[in-house]
Amino acid sequence: MTLIRVKGFKIFLDRHGKKVRCYHRKTGESIDLTKYPLGTAEFFAECGRITAVSNAQKLLEPKAGTLGALMQFYEETDHFRDDLSAVSKKDYRWCRSFLESVKDTPIHIIDTPLISGIHDIASEKRGFRRGNLVKTYLSEVFKYAIPKGLIDENYAKDVINKRRPKSKPRANKPWSLAEITLIFTRAPAHISAPLGIMLGTGLDPTDALELPKSAIQDGVIWDWRNKTGHEQAVPIGPLLRAVLETIAPHDAETVLANSRGQSWKYSGFSSSWHTFKNNLATEGYPVTHLTPKGLRHTLATSLREEGQDERAIADVLGQKTPSMARHYSRNASLAKKNKKTLKSIRKREKALAEVVKPSRKTVKPIAPEGGTI
Repeated sequence: MTLIRVKGFKIFLDRHGKKVRCYHRKTGESIDLTKYPLGTAEFFAECGRITAVSNAQKLLEPKAGTLGALMQFYEETDHFRDDLSAVSKKDYRWCRSFLESVKDTPIHIIDTPLISGIHDIASEKRGFRRGNLVKTYLSEVFKYAIPKGLIDENYAKDVINKRRPKSKPRANKPWSLAEITLIFTRAPAHISAPLGIMLGTGLDPTDALELPKSAIQDGVIWDWRNKTGHEQAVPIGPLLRAVLETIAPHDAETVLANSRGQSWKYSGFSSSWHTFKNNLATEGYPVTHLTPKGLRHTLATSLREEGQDERAIADVLGQKTPSMARHYSRNASLAKKNKKTLKSIRKREKALAEVVKPSRKTVKPIAPEGGTI
């Protein structure tokens, strides 16, 4: 049997020497010869389609020695794949998409003025926050490319961040007591409980939703911040105890669960929160500016108003400062230190506990097997 030849494709008999097979060499995509018989017009049309798709994909691949190649290299590092939170990965992928138009920029012409110009354009088109995010992303790309000899210098590190315009309202503002009272009075338990955990611990929304039941031990909520890798150790006081009492028993591995008793996904909680908030807004309540992240600011503001210093507040919130990136291991001293810090707002906590207490019959608080709250 004579087999025809098609450039880029391998056509051959199987190991039994009976059945003809065909596949595209570069992509490995096979052709179903029962659907597209060998040598027919349909067969050649399918070969053409596969070749065209392969050529189009090749055009999308970053060229060696370009900014695009550096970005692809960074996204293949362990830091990007394993260390970053899902939210950070999503933000950085947005940055790569935004930089698509300059991905073919040769590495040898990249310098600080060029990156500053990209930063300016991103800030002008997408706002100062997104502009700063693009600059941060490029800084990470260059930082991880330098040790591999792919680029000589981090040309983004000296680019100055854009400041928030004075006329622009500050995002994630702390909630007032009146706003907390309104939300916790009206919100169903599966929404108010996550908000209460955020308010009492200062956890970021994603970290709060992913908080495992095993994080509650010996009267303390232990957790690692996805963003910084720093540990938080928040003693359970009146506020958190009241919040935990609103959570009905469920089988999810996380402390918090949605209305179906399953672990929250951030997108699901965000959707439920916006629907609830928008319904309040249609009733005339001025709540559109409220954000779950604002509850972290609420706790920080309360501690600051009680005279706590920045280092003590940073310990409670699991933050690191530019002057000192200290790693906190899990130990009793950190929990003891934070317990003393949080005592300064116990009176306020007790008042908030009364706000978040459920009007229905109190359910047994959630605690891991062998754990205590």
